[in-house]
Order: sequence, then C-alpha cells, then structure tokens
Amino acid sequence: MKTDLGIYIHIPFCIRKCAYCDFLSAPAEEAVREQYVRSLRQEIKSCRSLGEQYQAATVFFGGGTPSILTGEQLAGILEEVRSWFTLGPDAEITVECNPGTLTEEKLRGYKRAGVNRLSIGLQSAQNEELKTLGRIHTWEEFLETYRMAREEGFANLNVDLMSALPGQKQETWADTLAKVLALSPEHISAYSLIVEEGTPFFERYGEGQPGEKELPDEETERQIYYDTKEILAAAGYERYEISNYARPGFACRHNLSYWERTDYKGFGIGAASLLDNVRYKNSTELEPYLNGSFSYESAEQLTHSEQLEETMFLGLRKMEGVALTEELRKVYGDVFRDLEQKGLLKRSADRAVLTDRGIDVSNYALAEFLLS
Repeated sequence: MKTDLGIYIHIPFCIRKCAYCDFLSAPAEEAVREQYVRSLRQEIKSCRSLGEQYQAATVFFGGGTPSILTGEQLAGILEEVRSWFTLGPDAEITVECNPGTLTEEKLRGYKRAGVNRLSIGLQSAQNEELKTLGRIHTWEEFLETYRMAREEGFANLNVDLMSALPGQKQETWADTLAKVLALSPEHISAYSLIVEEGTPFFERYGEGQPGEKELPDEETERQIYYDTKEILAAAGYERYEISNYARPGFACRHNLSYWERTDYKGFGIGAASLLDNVRYKNSTELEPYLNGSFSYESAEQLTHSEQLEETMFLGLRKMEGVALTEELRKVYGDVFRDLEQKGLLKRSADRAVLTDRGIDVSNYALAEFLLS
C-alpha cells in the first residue's frame, strides 16, 4: 500500500512585490514563467520513482502568486503530477490566488484541471491598509474575484487575513472580519504581521525606525488576537491551529500534513521537502533551474532527538495537540510539569495541548521542547 504524500509546487512570480514580503518571489516576463513551467514538469518527471512508493493526497501551489499562471500552464503541471503519482478523486488541490490576477477564463481552466480549493490573499478589507501593505488590489476587486470563484463552482475557499498592521485599530480589524464573514468562506487564515529584515517594511517599521510607533501597541495586538478567536467561533469557525479557522470538514489537509510531519515533496526553486525524516531544500537560483538543474541547497538527516522536537513544536500548534507516547512522556516529563505549573499546557490521559495562555506565548512555550 502506498504512503500518502503532500506535494508542494512553488511559483516564485508575482505582479509586484508587497512591502512586507520576504518570500522567494519577484516579477518576471511571460517567457520566463513559461520556461519555469517546463522546468517544473521536468523536475516532477525526474522524481517519478517516488510515485512507486507514494500517492499524492494533496497538491498545493504556493508562491509568490501562483494565480499568475494561465489555466493551460497549471493544467500542464497537474498533468505531469498525474503521470507519475496516483492522485485520488478526493485529493485536495489548492492554488494560492491574489485578487487582480484572476479572470473567469483562468478560473474555468483551474477547475477543469482539477483544482478544488482556492486560497485568496485578501489581508485586509480596508483599502487604506491594503495600500500600506503594497497590495495590487482593493477590497472591491477582492469581492469581484470572490464572486467569480463562487460562480465557477469553487466550494472550498480560504481567505487570508493579516492583523497588527500599521495604523490598524480594533474597530478596523473587526470591520474586516465582519465583511469577510458576510461572504461565508469555508476557511479563514488570520496571521499577525511580522516585520521581516530585508523588506521595505523593516526599513520603515523595524525596531528603532521612524514608523515603528504606527504599529499597534502590545495591548491592542493582544485584544485583536482575542477578538479574532471569539468572533470567528461565534460565526461557526473551529480554530484547529494557532492561526487557522475552518467550518467543520474544511481544515486544510495539506497544511495539517506539515504540522503532523507526514512526508511531503516540494518542487520548484526554494521548495522544501520531508522524506523519510530527511529535510531537503531546493536551490533558490532561478537561472540554473530554468536550464534544467534541479539541485538541493541542503539535505539534513534528522536525528531522533530532532524528530521528537518537531513532533512537539509542530504538533502543539494544533488545537488537538499531540498524542502522547511513553517516549514523549519520559523525554519531556519535566517540561510538561513546568509548563503545567505555569498554566501554559494541560494533559489528558493520552494528549498534551497548549492552554489559551500557552497559545498567547506560544513562541516561548514551544521553544521549551528543544532538546539541544
């Protein structure tokens, strides 16, 4: 029996780089995008032996802006996947999309190719906040994208949102949530802004920079966090991971594979893989990739201790926590007791989960499970 595999396909192209973005992405001409698609197909073919061991349970197109691809380009990539991997009728196939890049024709092409889930990057329903972020779309353009997706029959839509933005208030965040909830998406991802070094945002809002005070203070950010949980729960969305909420039956299976450490294979520049407890990262160099060089930047065999660490600090991101084995109880007994005494973790007979307070300070709590 074949083992389930998650497939990630990285599309490193976008219309324009957002001011906060530190992902591997940049604008590119159509000819470059077309050559990249050809190289992707070749890379997938070069890994065809994996298809003898694995079946693809999920396929996720991430970026960048994968919806920059035409329907034909995306269909060609999925055709290559189907040529070498068993892809069941219930496989979850997701494409990350940006408003302003989708057309009815493109959506029809994605649907024909077998895409059954779209993740739409809204970030905010406030046009002023979108402008600050450097997004290429307005709230009204997002609404048009959302309408087209529904009319083309997409019944599993995620909306990405971002809080703790410069100038954001509790009231504007609550307004964004209300507007999105009125659309009834199946899934909502709600992340807090992280100001990353090397981005235009860092130059303006990084520590000690002139715009730093425009960011919400710690109390406002914390209240936004609590508001999100309460408002989405009241609307019928189950929080299944620290930053992800879904209606029953619509949790993202691909992302769960990361948190549960099931094997996944990444294609495209910079893509990561986990295969039989070896972590790989593809080279980030575009030119060699376009010329057919599919090399790893790194390949790391995880030690047993590292596997235990990942089991805990990835698994505890989920609201259901981690199933406790005898080994985990033995290795982490002192950590469990310490975090329980601090009110950050609770244990049942067979599981460990972070408390609400533990989720509040999850960076601290999860770091406690590092063994070295």
